[in-house]
Amino acid sequence: MKLAELFAMVAGPATGIEFTAYDGSKAGTPGAPIRLEVCSPRAVQLLLSSPGQLGLARAYVAGELAVDGDMYEALSSLADLGLGHLSWADRARVARALAPFAKGYRRVPPPPEEVRLRGFRHSKRRDGDAIHHHYDVSNRFYEWVLGPSMTYTCAVYPHADATLEQAQAEKYDLVCRKLDLQPGQRLLDVGCGWGGMVLHAVQHYGVRAIGATLSRQQAEYAQRRIADAGLTDRAEVRFQDYRDVPERDFDAISSIGLTEHIGVANYPSYFKTLRAKLRPQGRLLNHCITRTDPEAKATYRHGFINRYVFPDGELVPVSRIMTAMEDEHLEVRHEENLREHYALTLRDWGRNLDAHWDEAVAEVGAGKARVWRLYMAASRLGFDRNMIQLHQVLLTRSDDGLAGVPLRLGLDRA
Repeated sequence: MKLAELFAMVAGPATGIEFTAYDGSKAGTPGAPIRLEVCSPRAVQLLLSSPGQLGLARAYVAGELAVDGDMYEALSSLADLGLGHLSWADRARVARALAPFAKGYRRVPPPPEEVRLRGFRHSKRRDGDAIHHHYDVSNRFYEWVLGPSMTYTCAVYPHADATLEQAQAEKYDLVCRKLDLQPGQRLLDVGCGWGGMVLHAVQHYGVRAIGATLSRQQAEYAQRRIADAGLTDRAEVRFQDYRDVPERDFDAISSIGLTEHIGVANYPSYFKTLRAKLRPQGRLLNHCITRTDPEAKATYRHGFINRYVFPDGELVPVSRIMTAMEDEHLEVRHEENLREHYALTLRDWGRNLDAHWDEAVAEVGAGKARVWRLYMAASRLGFDRNMIQLHQVLLTRSDDGLAGVPLRLGLDRA
């Protein structure tokens, strides 16, 4: 049986995809905007090495499976494919056709971009290795993908036609408004990335700010941005674990995109540590991705995202995170779900990567560029289909019942 016949059996007659294979077979819709090509027998062996998303990712990252056209549209078309609609007789035919490839799939190594960390999960050293894997790729690469803001978290689009830069500025400003930042106050930004929140808060709200990141490249880049802006007397970004920041009594703390890396088992110590660094009636804004399925595991250790993108990352429903917050005596004062905004953010990052594709490949290699193309499209699909969400939760350290907030929060611009 030719590979195209197998594809046609699984996909059905109306996929909107053109399929070609190294054995000369073809299926699907000729001239379709999405073209899927199986380039070699190794592609099939990589697919069989872990049936599902990881096998598909391995074949694509290795360059043995080519996807021409919009990756998001391709994943949308492929997402619901499976063997469930086939008769048992047809499933047996598929198994017999794949048998020759199955004999050698265990000997096919995964692409070198796949990572497995060593040491205890969420120890300081292993957390540092995980952050290094993802964030210390290349500042130039991230400039192409993220744009001038160098912001690698969900933007907030004030209107449908807003640019990515407008949306990222609006996100930072929304966080500042929720924290009610005032001139002269002290802000701690944990997991601060390339310093975007620190710079925005200091420039537009007159605070003094410290940022902490486990990425040396990020810290060095952020310090240059701070120096170029003439703000070294009021802003600092450190290459430092947030747990090792010695200062306390901050008026406000922002955590934008860090909780996903913390690990569920560490939620109690995480929120206890942040609470201890807040002054009484101080505010904490936690911004993170969550999973909607309460029955799903927090981490898929054998999934594409864990092996290639965010090693040791863990996602749980927002209710579980909020329970951990309240268990550490932080009071929830406001919460909102911004998942549609993250889908738009990923759309714009994907467009930026496509626009700089040749440069990105030259900078980080074809395999790494493919990882980012696949992961951003897959994540966008997850947000669009409500499999994952983005939640901002505003908390206060309400000692003796005093929260230090007005009767109603005013979050609109002054």
